[in-house]
Amino acid sequence: MVPDIAEGLSASLEDYLQAIFHLQESHRVARVKDIADQMNVQPASVTGALKALAGRRLVNYSPYSPITLTAEGRRLGQDIVHRHDTLKKFFINTLQLHPQQAEANACRIQHAIDAVAVDRLVHFLEFLRLCPRTNMEWLEGFALYLRKGPQDSSCRDCLKDCLDRIDGSPARMHAESGDTAGVALRLRGRSTSPRGAVSAFGRKVKTQGAGERR
Repeated sequence: MVPDIAEGLSASLEDYLQAIFHLQESHRVARVKDIADQMNVQPASVTGALKALAGRRLVNYSPYSPITLTAEGRRLGQDIVHRHDTLKKFFINTLQLHPQQAEANACRIQHAIDAVAVDRLVHFLEFLRLCPRTNMEWLEGFALYLRKGPQDSSCRDCLKDCLDRIDGSPARMHAESGDTAGVALRLRGRSTSPRGAVSAFGRKVKTQGAGERR
């Protein structure tokens, strides 16, 4: 986030800055009427917010003239939009929330989460996408869990697929070439017994599910 200038910026002013950023991206400039329409507020409210933002050197504003972001305002606007979009994608793609719910929650949380947490969340989502133990099938399994609750048979099928992927991965080629150390490294800490792994996973899921379904 932009240091000093952004400190103490209210959630309302962040929303105005976000609206101006989007309008400037699409129309090159923003006008009071456009901002009021986008935020569903009265023009007088927009004028007050613009004066506050101009006082922080985040917008270029004078009455009856188009509004643009300063360099500092643009950097902060990008940060706000990045926080919002990252949270919304996380709520939709990972937590399986309806887009309207995701939008509403992202709007609330974006004002409280800092840049470090957002950056960590971005890396976590990238990890979920790339890691062979998770990937999109893992997220689809979570969606199934939300719809039907714990499914022991599905867990068994999932673990079998995971082990099949491991058998067809570079680990298998290492094993066939005699590189057992490479295989041991990949499987360290894992149970190679589908039944044992399912049992442990099932206990964890049932415990979590019980807490969620009170």
